[in-house]
Amino acid sequence: MTSLINSTRYLQFSSLPPFSPCFSSSSFSFSNSVISLTRNYYNGFHKVSNSAKIHLNSSTKIYSLSSNNEVSGTTTESNQSLELKNKAVEVAPGLKGTIIFLVGMKSAMKTNLGKVLADALRYYYFDSDSLVEEVAGGEQAARDFKESDEKGYRESETEVLKQLSSMGRLVVCAGDGAVQSSTNLSLLRYGISIWIDVPLETLAAEVIESGDKGPSTSDEVTMKLNQLYKEMKDGYATADGRISLQNLAYKLGYEDSNNVTTEDVALEVLKEIEKLTRVKKMMEEAARPF
Repeated sequence: MTSLINSTRYLQFSSLPPFSPCFSSSSFSFSNSVISLTRNYYNGFHKVSNSAKIHLNSSTKIYSLSSNNEVSGTTTESNQSLELKNKAVEVAPGLKGTIIFLVGMKSAMKTNLGKVLADALRYYYFDSDSLVEEVAGGEQAARDFKESDEKGYRESETEVLKQLSSMGRLVVCAGDGAVQSSTNLSLLRYGISIWIDVPLETLAAEVIESGDKGPSTSDEVTMKLNQLYKEMKDGYATADGRISLQNLAYKLGYEDSNNVTTEDVALEVLKEIEKLTRVKKMMEEAARPF
């Protein structure tokens, strides 16, 4: 259940201050490119939002809806559960276009969840890490940039979050950089943040299947992920809500968390958001003078 502290934190979001660059000279140009790319994609979404086209850039994993409700890489809306669609209709008015940040370790579930939520709420989907990677010239180029100028890389991550958090009607899959500094954590407060907690065994299986360089055995991968989880969990825990796949599997009567579907998680996220928006409304009404 969402804590009162986290619920109150969500209620405190307000308009972002104007952009004032504070980057080192080595990263300033890169950061300006991030700003331009983010704004161009967002503006492009609005130009086609009422058309019958899908606006998709696969390299950056950025996604938006078409008017006939087709979804790239996921099932069509016509195949989504009626319960999910109905819950999205119930939640949307109270959400009022507030941005949704998904935090947690990188996983297929988090990525697919972002797209399904965007579809259900008629939002747009962004992957913050992919924005940085595209501006850098690809995944390897982004890694090289991080190794050669980690401070500049972190500043660019912050600028991506700042630009995204100033927009509305977005579902953002946020990278780990989003919870690694007080500045980035404060930017998440301009929206609703949900921690998607996926079992390490599931994450390890995804890493091994992907063929990424690094530890090759299941035990080695799990050990590395466990170390990363310990480093990041305090940051993840600052989110307004948490969805644990293991807990959800138990709640739904599944024997294995791998049986939990993306739609199961999406419905649970919407229920969590509904709680947050209800608390916000109650507190606003309580603050009104008699």
